[in-house]
Amino acid sequence: MRPETCDRRPEICDYENSPWRTAFWPGREYEDRAERIALAHMLPPRGTRLCEIGAGFGRLAVFYAGYERVILIDYALSMLREARERLLRVSRIPHPASRFTFVAADLYNLPLADSALDTAVTVRVLHHVADIPRAFAEIARVVRPEGTYLTEFANKRHLKARLRYTLTHRGPDPNGPEPYEFVKLNFDFHPRYIADQLQAVNLIAQEQRAVSTFRIPVLKRIVPARILAALDGNLQSPISNLDLSPSIFVRAQSAKPGAPALNHALWRCVVCHSTDIAETGESLTCRACSRVYPIQDGIIDFK
Repeated sequence: MRPETCDRRPEICDYENSPWRTAFWPGREYEDRAERIALAHMLPPRGTRLCEIGAGFGRLAVFYAGYERVILIDYALSMLREARERLLRVSRIPHPASRFTFVAADLYNLPLADSALDTAVTVRVLHHVADIPRAFAEIARVVRPEGTYLTEFANKRHLKARLRYTLTHRGPDPNGPEPYEFVKLNFDFHPRYIADQLQAVNLIAQEQRAVSTFRIPVLKRIVPARILAALDGNLQSPISNLDLSPSIFVRAQSAKPGAPALNHALWRCVVCHSTDIAETGESLTCRACSRVYPIQDGIIDFK
């Protein structure tokens, strides 16, 4: 798989009207618990602005209680509606309606000003990203100097893949650096590839955790999820550099030049890239090009 090299936007995996939470997520309690353990250890607990890109139905929003403003971005409006309804109904976070902003937008053209964020998060997102260099460049743009990018990716070198290739020579070479698209818009990545692409945009990996090491159907059937997750949590740091797990979390820090301060502007027009944006209760309007971004059902539509 080659990254896109022209200005045309890469294809996006769109979950609009997908029953993802009810059709895909059930049966993944172990993975959910293991990912929450990793986030609890790796996510900076406090800050002014955090954005989760590919937030889905808001599964991880409980971790963002220490941030003054949280932007949940997804390409699918239906997922954002579900996230908003869920947070308003069951959130343990104080005053979610006033602290959360829901945004439909494109990862490759984020509606955020340069250095607008303390922290950016992508979990269960990169495996659908066709152009990692372009995505990382955009994320690096919106994270302030010395800010944090916390991400997760599907590991091409996990133990089962290595054993399968050694014994049968089937499937991708786990030592090959190139991303592997096993079905359309579903990618596995070599850890070195991810580290190199992060470094190329001045995002320097600082910590790594191996997650979901016990993602084996027979184990999940016979061992309670809480026990598997506890074992997983104990191993996440010690085996983090062995590339054994199917999922790897990475926390990187922005090393781009400049003072470690947030841009006072938050929004950027996705058409002309001006940050001169007027906000009302019904829309955001770019004063430079007059593009109007409607707010419907509490969601800002930048698509």
